[in-house]
Amino acid sequence: MKRDRRVKILATLGPASSDAATIEKLFLAGADVFRINMSHTNHAKLAELVATIRGIEARVGRPIGILADLQGPKLRLGAFSAGPVELAPGALFMLDADPTPGDATRVHLPHPEILEAVEPGHHLLIDDGKVKLRCVEKRGHTLVCEVVVAGRVSDRKGVSLPDTDLPIGALTPKDRDDLDAALAENVDWVALSFVQRPEDLAEVRRIARGRAGIMAKIEKPQAIDRLAEIIELSDAIMVARGDLGVEMPLERVPSLQKQISRACRKAGKPVVVATQMLESMISSPVPTRAEVSDVAIAVYESSDAIMLSAESAAGKYPVETVAMMNAIAEATEADPTWKGIVAAQRPETEATGADAITAAARQIGETLSVSAIVCLTQSGSTGLRAARERPFTPIVALTASPAMARRLALVWGVHCVVAQDARDVDDMVDRACRIAHAEGWARPGQRVIVVGGVPFGTPGSTNMLRIAFVGADGSGAL
Repeated sequence: MKRDRRVKILATLGPASSDAATIEKLFLAGADVFRINMSHTNHAKLAELVATIRGIEARVGRPIGILADLQGPKLRLGAFSAGPVELAPGALFMLDADPTPGDATRVHLPHPEILEAVEPGHHLLIDDGKVKLRCVEKRGHTLVCEVVVAGRVSDRKGVSLPDTDLPIGALTPKDRDDLDAALAENVDWVALSFVQRPEDLAEVRRIARGRAGIMAKIEKPQAIDRLAEIIELSDAIMVARGDLGVEMPLERVPSLQKQISRACRKAGKPVVVATQMLESMISSPVPTRAEVSDVAIAVYESSDAIMLSAESAAGKYPVETVAMMNAIAEATEADPTWKGIVAAQRPETEATGADAITAAARQIGETLSVSAIVCLTQSGSTGLRAARERPFTPIVALTASPAMARRLALVWGVHCVVAQDARDVDDMVDRACRIAHAEGWARPGQRVIVVGGVPFGTPGSTNMLRIAFVGADGSGAL
């Protein structure tokens, strides 16, 4: 089963999509990777979902990626003694360390790290920015704040700190337990929430030890300031536009999305665009025209993947939503202007052997109109470098590792096949042609480009390119 599009679709599982029948329908409708949100999933359910996906994978015969999304630190207010309170513009409201239930003048903030780190002039956003406070004074462990944007506050509402660099890591004790459980279930990707600095990635990398790809979610202003370093230490990036749009001016989010996407392309790291892509389909069978345009823009940017959250996890139409996203992506990539837009965004080729080979493969593929670029990849790096070039020729990645095939399911334009390592160059060419033919990418008499590395089975050794013809029986010849 091959997709008629390059961009990948990442669908979140939840109450509306946790049974095997629905998950299989989501895959058949277009989902390439499934996201399991650990904010709402216990370890028993995680194991059940992973087993279900692996069972579907065996039936359909295609690698399916699984992303475990860690919750990250959740900062919340304490409780109020008499229910919700209304804060008036210009009023003073205090956040303190006193656990006594709050009132219209104060409330407990059970996070000493916030009370310590916030300085006068810093803003605090309550309930996704519906209420905005500005710290005007610190009295020991009490923040005296002025109400900038008035509204209602109530028990356990979330707190965001756009101006404050918190001295806490992105990995909480719950996240450590969830990470251990996810790695034990052999998930393919782990997403780290509320990354502020590159150091936040150090602990999760130490624990994962390469057993899963590490995806950093960009949703804090502090992460934007150190984006290049975070990209360098990550295996992939998610543009988490929901929280990013809370802590930064909404009008900046589109340009940040484009900047992050371009930076990831330059680094050769996959990028996922997420949040509210088809939000209205939570309750409606059709999206708004603006949402269709939003999805299309991410496809024109040649993002590696576009993600559905509540739409597929808790909405009324999870399968229809994936099918709609698939249809939008296919239509966008069929647009005559799409190739020109993608080509104009290509970064300069890096001065490495692997990049020189994959860039040459793209150029030769377009010049000769070959049917496929077949990459033999052990560590996944050849597939990633080929995808970085955004070739219009299909990329078929052959790997002996099922885990790597699943991980590459997230990557733009890569069709993954699990196959044994080649014995020699002739076997490499023959195997590449036979698989390209069997998978429906090449017909007898057509040409394919074969990219690999010698010695075989050595990660990161991409140094060879061959042009081969597919024989009448699907075999290959130089």
